[in-house]
Amino acid sequence: MFDYAIDLGGSFTTIYARKQGYILKEPTMVAVEENKGVYKVKALGEEAKKLVWKTPESVEVFNPVSNGVIENFEYAEIMLKYFLQKIGFKKNRSTAVVLVHCGITKEEKNLYRRLFENEGFLDIDFIPSILCSAYGAGKNISSSKACVAVNIGGSVTDIAAINLNSVMQGVTLGIGGRAMDLEISNTIALSKKNNGGILIGLPTAEKIKNEVGSLYKNDMLNMEVMGTDLATRTPATRVVSSSEIKPVLEAFFEEIVRTIEVTISTLPPEVTSDIINNGILFTGGVAKMTGLDAFLKKNLSYPYIIAENPEDVTILGAGKLLKDQELLISAIRNN
Repeated sequence: MFDYAIDLGGSFTTIYARKQGYILKEPTMVAVEENKGVYKVKALGEEAKKLVWKTPESVEVFNPVSNGVIENFEYAEIMLKYFLQKIGFKKNRSTAVVLVHCGITKEEKNLYRRLFENEGFLDIDFIPSILCSAYGAGKNISSSKACVAVNIGGSVTDIAAINLNSVMQGVTLGIGGRAMDLEISNTIALSKKNNGGILIGLPTAEKIKNEVGSLYKNDMLNMEVMGTDLATRTPATRVVSSSEIKPVLEAFFEEIVRTIEVTISTLPPEVTSDIINNGILFTGGVAKMTGLDAFLKKNLSYPYIIAENPEDVTILGAGKLLKDQELLISAIRNN
């Protein structure tokens, strides 16, 4: 019997408890301050995110879990301990299913296992997050009829063909919302429009993406942002328009569509027929992008569905599986 479903995601860590429901969603972030070679944790989660681009050089804000893997075990452990304390976790009493990406290796799984065992879990197991995405969006993952799900997350994009409670074939692309933010920041810095480029932080780039990011051809959205003038190194403001960042967003979605088409082309014809009937499911926070529907209609060769509440559908799907432990165990064993 599993008590928790936990997703250490590229943007957020989410936790669903079988008895209490959806109980935690916090940025997967740590802020560390260095003083004479000694490093001290300054903030975690939501408080750490507030410090991004607002700290002296002695403070670094980073994600200890990125690209679907643990990149800094020490700080991942500190962060997880903090999140578990917030939900009232009791050591040596609970079990968890951990959501992981399609391309995770045995060694990377072992690192996750050690991380959770160190925090006092009696037992843990793993399930592909993309399977939870599909289930959360209402797909019948037990069916012999295949479907394809695409989850565009904070640091990676998972694409998988699913049937019989398993991932038939899956691929993980190392691009997600944060890579888009970085490219938007670079584009604004190199821009020749509106008196030249300015340097903006990643939180500002994320705000641009969320508020004026659009894949529509003639979208007129715009917003004023503040940054640092690259020529004078003084504070400066400028207006950023949807049309200016549209090529950045298009490049990312074109790469995702290409990978979807290649993945499907390797499947047997019978499976391709199932996908045509079932459509391709899009989930993840970036699936909320304005104009994505029109973009997919023009560029994707298959029918598709954009999930309602795409940002939380993965952890909600994991929560549904916690309440159907027989299906959950089948999904764990088949993957």
